Amino acid sequence: MLFEKGYQRMNALAYARRWALDRNPLFINFAGIGGDCTSFASQCVLAGSCIMNFTPDFGWYYITSELRAPAWSSVEFFYDFITQNRGEGPYGELADLQNAEIGDIIQLQKENDWYHTLVVLSNRGGEILVAAHTVDALDRPLSTYEYDGARLIKIKGVRYSTDSRCFLPLLNGTELRI
Repeated sequence: MLFEKGYQRMNALAYARRWALDRNPLFINFAGIGGDCTSFASQCVLAGSCIMNFTPDFGWYYITSELRAPAWSSVEFFYDFITQNRGEGPYGELADLQNAEIGDIIQLQKENDWYHTLVVLSNRGGEILVAAHTVDALDRPLSTYEYDGARLIKIKGVRYSTDSRCFLPLLNGTELRI
């Protein structure tokens, strides 16, 4: 049986602020092998949910650099998981950019390629500020990026069977409790 809980947006924000300009030693840096932006976004969403989905191939999890789901670090697979997840872990839906909230995810497109994942830090007066990895950013205005399209993934909640107390060890970079 699955239960539902709210997404802890302030935990996602605290994590993004702590690690946007640094790297948590619990995770590999994908910057040289395709980009670290979606892994960083996944880390932020994990901080706000503390639940992974260990479904082989189609889940969303990170144990080690070799034991991880494609959705952890791939722009398209992350989108597919979050918007289609009916099992454990965070889930969300597409929404208009003006509805961006702390801890939501924005993905950018150039030509026909969804290429970059950002974490929303604030949305005040229509100015969305984000955090990201690969090209590290903290409180960067979305308006300073060059892109052809943008999609907002609104994190709606978290489904779980067993709750986990992962936030503080994750934030401090001391332990990955899964």
